[in-house]
Amino acid sequence: MQLLDGKYVSEKLKIEIATEAAQILAETGRKPHLVAVLVGHDGGSETYVASKIKNCEAVGFKSTLVRYEGDVTEEELLKKVEELNADADIDGIIVQLPLPKHIDPEKVTEKIDYRKDVDGFHPVNLGRMQRNLPSFIPATPYGITLMLKEYNIETSGKHCVVVGRSNIVGSPMSILMARNTYPGNCTVTICHSRTPSIKDFTLQADILIVAIGKKNFITADMVKPGAVIIDVGMNRETSTVTKSGFKLFGDVDFENVAPKASWITPVPGGVGLMTIIGLLKNTLASAKKEVYK
Repeated sequence: MQLLDGKYVSEKLKIEIATEAAQILAETGRKPHLVAVLVGHDGGSETYVASKIKNCEAVGFKSTLVRYEGDVTEEELLKKVEELNADADIDGIIVQLPLPKHIDPEKVTEKIDYRKDVDGFHPVNLGRMQRNLPSFIPATPYGITLMLKEYNIETSGKHCVVVGRSNIVGSPMSILMARNTYPGNCTVTICHSRTPSIKDFTLQADILIVAIGKKNFITADMVKPGAVIIDVGMNRETSTVTKSGFKLFGDVDFENVAPKASWITPVPGGVGLMTIIGLLKNTLASAKKEVYK
């Protein structure tokens, strides 16, 4: 078993991103600019946004945080997104999910200018991704592909099983792994909460990508020996033994599954760090007008 080390890959790629950001600053006098919109005070969202801003600063990006209380109206939030769309200094816009129940996340996602949609959730970007056209790819799936590339994991002709069908991870991940590119060219099976006997499918996986949001859902008896295991799970539990007061667990029972795997991502230290890289790479591409001229 070998680790797919998100910390190593993310630090390496951040150096490359910082170099390109410095070149943009030298040539244009401006930094790539990411704006994050945060509504309310969800603990996980606060942590994620703080990490995104910290990483922007680390690679030489400009970052702006727009905060609203949880009672902000949908109309006011949509109006702010329109303002951000119109600001030529802004390269990327993210609205942190989840949003309060009175705000429709689909309306907000579709309001973001697809040319600044560095989260990759706009229907235009998802459609272009499906057709293998230049697009902003959802950050977590993008980060996973970058990790597979870094470790030269063979994907062509492999059977990839994706557990979870969310619009953020599972569905786009299944499309990426099936596309005629690298990483890709897999035969892909997508499983979810209504799939009977998921074990029958996971045991066939050469590459198993798990994003179902359930602690230790994948156990050793569900994994084929030698499989590549990508654990997207980030399940937080309170803990008295950590400084933060909580501990993270993946969707895979790492301790018992790892000995059967050829490669596996840890939690933490795996996919979560690569998600940030996907976001930074999308923002850099936006600043360089690589996707949309």
